[in-house]
Amino acid sequence: MIKAVIIDDEPLARELVLEYLRNWPQVTVMQECNDGFEGLKAIQQHQPELIFLDIQMPKINGFEMLELVEKLPAVIFTTAFEEYALRAFEVSAADYLLKPFSRERFDKAMQKLADKLSSATPEPAPVNDLLDVAAREMPAQHNRVVVKINGKIKIIPMADIHYIEAADDYVKVVTQEGGFLKNKTMAFFEKTLDPQQFIRVHRGYILNVSQITRLEPYEKETYLAILKSGSKIQVSKTGYPKLKEVLGL
Repeated sequence: MIKAVIIDDEPLARELVLEYLRNWPQVTVMQECNDGFEGLKAIQQHQPELIFLDIQMPKINGFEMLELVEKLPAVIFTTAFEEYALRAFEVSAADYLLKPFSRERFDKAMQKLADKLSSATPEPAPVNDLLDVAAREMPAQHNRVVVKINGKIKIIPMADIHYIEAADDYVKVVTQEGGFLKNKTMAFFEKTLDPQQFIRVHRGYILNVSQITRLEPYEKETYLAILKSGSKIQVSKTGYPKLKEVLGL
C-alpha cells in the first residue's frame, strides 16, 4: 500500500485526483488538505510515501510547505503554475501535472512513480533545488520567511528580521521575538534577500541595514554594528566595504 495525502485549495482538483486514483487501488489517500498548514500536519501525522501538491495556495504556498517537511515523500505537483514545470523536471521531481490534466497524463505520472518505488534502490524526488529556485523567484517568498516552531508554522516578514546568523547546518533568523532556526544556508539567503537591505557583513552574519544605529571600530580593520536591539554584530574586513556602499558612507 502507498499512503498518500492530497494538498490543494481547490475542491474540484482534489476530487479529480481521487477519481483518477480509482485506477490505482494500491494507493490509499489518508487525508485531503485545503492548505499548507493542514498539509504539513497531515504529513507529520500519516508519514505518506506520496503527496499530490498544489503550488499556489492560501496562507503558505506549496514550496514553503515543503521547506518545513523534515523527511520529504515523493511529490507530484498538481498546479496551474506552468513556469515551474521545466524546473520541476530538471530536478527530477516525481512529476508535474499542469491543470487541467487528463486521466492519461495522470496515469503516466503514477506509473513513473510506481517504477521508482518498485526499483531496488528507490530514490526520493530531490526537490530541494526546485525549492531554492522558487524562493528566489516567487514574489511572496521575497517578502517573508516561513519557519516551524514546535510543530506550528510562523511567518516572519522580511522587515522584522534583525539579522541572520550561521548555526551549523541551519541558520538562525533573529527578530525582536527571538531566534528561529531555518534549514537553509547563508549562501541561499545572500542570493535571495534584497542586497540593498540585507548585507553579508561577516561569514557568520547577514545584517538588516535598517537595524543599525552606529558602527564602532573593533580590531584589525573590523567593526561592530550596534543594532537598535542592542545586539552587536561583527563586521569583517571584507564585509565593511559592502556595508559602507549601501549606507552611503
